[in-house]
Amino acid sequence: MAQYQPPMRDMQFILHELLQTEATLAELPAHAETGRELIDQVLEEGGKFCAEVLFPINRSGDEEGCTYEGDGVVRTPQGFKAAWQQFCQAGWPTLTSAPEHGGQGLPHIVGMAFQEMMNAANQAWAMYPGLTHGAYACLVEHGTPEQKALYLPKLVSGEWSGTMCLTEPHCGTDLGLLRTRAEPQADGSYLISGTKIFISSGEHDLTGNIVHLVLARLPDAPQGTKGISLFIVPKFIPDADGRPGERNGVKCARIEEKMGIHGNATCVIDLDGARGWLVGEPNRGLQAMFVMMNSARIGVGLQSLGLMEVAYQNSLVYAKERLQMRSLTGPKAPDKPADPIIVHPDVRRMLLTQKAYTEGARAFAYWLALQSDVAHGHPDEAVRQGAEDMLALLTPIVKAFTTDNGFATTNLALQIYGGHGYIREWGMEQYVRDARINMIYEGTNAIQSLDLLGRKVLGDSGARLRKFGKLIAELVEAEGTNEDMAEFIDPLADLGQKVEKLTMEIGMKALQNPDEAGAAAVDYLRVVGHLVLGYFWARMAKLALEHQDDDDLIYRAKLATARFYFARLMPETAALIRSARAGSATLMDVGVELF
Repeated sequence: MAQYQPPMRDMQFILHELLQTEATLAELPAHAETGRELIDQVLEEGGKFCAEVLFPINRSGDEEGCTYEGDGVVRTPQGFKAAWQQFCQAGWPTLTSAPEHGGQGLPHIVGMAFQEMMNAANQAWAMYPGLTHGAYACLVEHGTPEQKALYLPKLVSGEWSGTMCLTEPHCGTDLGLLRTRAEPQADGSYLISGTKIFISSGEHDLTGNIVHLVLARLPDAPQGTKGISLFIVPKFIPDADGRPGERNGVKCARIEEKMGIHGNATCVIDLDGARGWLVGEPNRGLQAMFVMMNSARIGVGLQSLGLMEVAYQNSLVYAKERLQMRSLTGPKAPDKPADPIIVHPDVRRMLLTQKAYTEGARAFAYWLALQSDVAHGHPDEAVRQGAEDMLALLTPIVKAFTTDNGFATTNLALQIYGGHGYIREWGMEQYVRDARINMIYEGTNAIQSLDLLGRKVLGDSGARLRKFGKLIAELVEAEGTNEDMAEFIDPLADLGQKVEKLTMEIGMKALQNPDEAGAAAVDYLRVVGHLVLGYFWARMAKLALEHQDDDDLIYRAKLATARFYFARLMPETAALIRSARAGSATLMDVGVELF
């Protein structure tokens, strides 16, 4: 059976030692009083909820799945509703929401750390509040005062939940093909008709109402993405007192039978003249929805971070306990019939790969969450804009690079278990299945790669990338003469120069042939992902060197893991750069008839 312990010591290392979160928050008026003690207390209590309430229903929720009972009724697995009630009673949905809507007003970085633990404990369950918070964020930015007053307090409290309804049977990424229609009515509402698919948390029994945010077209809308509007479509139309009233014409037609995340209801949603209300401006719904989508993309990165952590924890325990063969250099447990498999080099390679990607992703994701706090709350506009630039640049990387690594590392966990990993009893196969969706939804990882290279890098002639490069340059300058840091700083500086050169090469080729960018994008994102992770591992190595004589083993472990990352994982970039430079001809000059 699988087990999970919230990784509090590593979370504290990153929050307080690496990122100096308290000092950054002190510069933000809304969070100036949020100190280390409060952050640790909140996360320790949150970790108990995740480990003691969510984790015990993870496997049973996967095995039972959601149940479609007909006429639009969906039941979540046993224990899910009780966990939701405990979640709400303890105030967890309110954690980072604004006080004016009933929230506690804590910084995003605290919410992100809590999300990691929820995902590690039970990704399928954690999707219900995750999507609700995305709906909240969208309405905060684009809702009318009346919409905010009606919907936000109930979304914040967890009394109601939210979804986002984008995908249709004939269009996923290409939302310009969207067909759902919205007919204006005399009372200011709209009648919305169409079908949406793959709607996570689209129907369930956890809350008294579900607030769907739906993309649809007005009758006179232009074609393509410039003709999409956003609407609030509640399951039950609120009455004059704001309570769920008349049943709306939005219903779950069926739930999908899928590879993983069985405990989350992935629904086909039929809208048959459902009443909806416009959010934001007509024909600008996609821009409004991007608030929710960008939040979700960071959230998906955190889903894989959680799965990496729990899979690593379990494979480490197994590797220390499982006896198999003898060490190549002689018995390490002579009192036993065989040695534990952790003595074998390749098992250590798999464990260290998991550890390096997991802890590197945690540092990256938490830093990005801190940028979100700065972007929303710093008094200096220039500082806010700098943080916004980092969010824009790095969101596709935290989504794609982390989820690619998440699938790889959960696979490594299964491999360490061997045949026991392949069967259900030990829990590893569920993590592999659950991790696989993270590379697909909220924009496939190939789409994230195109977004990074096309929009976020070439779109501004590399300005935002140079801003991140400046952080690397400052670290290189500060530590360039430190001999103890050479094994980290030299490869980081070298990769930074190679990324700069590669970006220029691809940009020049793409001016002549846009397919060149498409052919290089996936490799390019992974190269830049390693540059980002390398930056954080170099910073962690610096801290570890300063404390390597301390009794706390975390510093020696960080140093060893940093050395592994730079020696064994970052060199992957050499092959990726060569592949990215190969050009589009080997792909696009192959006639369709040759496939």
